[in-house]
Amino acid sequence: MVSREQKGGVLHEKLQILRSVTHSHAGDNMSIIADASSYIKDLKQKIAKLNQEIASAQHANVRQPLVSVEVLENGFLINVFMDKCSPGLLGSILEAFDEIGLSVLEARATCAGSFRLQAVGEEEAEDLIDAHAVEQAVIQAIKNCPSM
Repeated sequence: MVSREQKGGVLHEKLQILRSVTHSHAGDNMSIIADASSYIKDLKQKIAKLNQEIASAQHANVRQPLVSVEVLENGFLINVFMDKCSPGLLGSILEAFDEIGLSVLEARATCAGSFRLQAVGEEEAEDLIDAHAVEQAVIQAIKNCPSM
């Protein structure tokens, strides 16, 4: 039989994990849960926005890349979608990151019919890079890619 103290300890541990995952600074349980709820709502809105951008690109049948850059606490979340995949495209984008002083901390790329890239980048130096500059660098890299 599990004691009340053990259940409370497990609950506390799970709330601390939730607090960590959602980057909450709340101290009490209700505030942690409220922050988590808000965090989930924000994630759902971001997913809906990205799905809408992808759907509009597919319906318009455009060859323009969809590039979105979101400012994170210590860098940027970069999403790139194109309806076709070309050799060297990923390399061109990564070179552009390097040129503007952005280190890639994590990246996922797929090239199965369409090109999708999701990367988390961090500024290498104290030079302040803004989201628009990152977006423009990616768009320029796509235009300059030899196989495009």
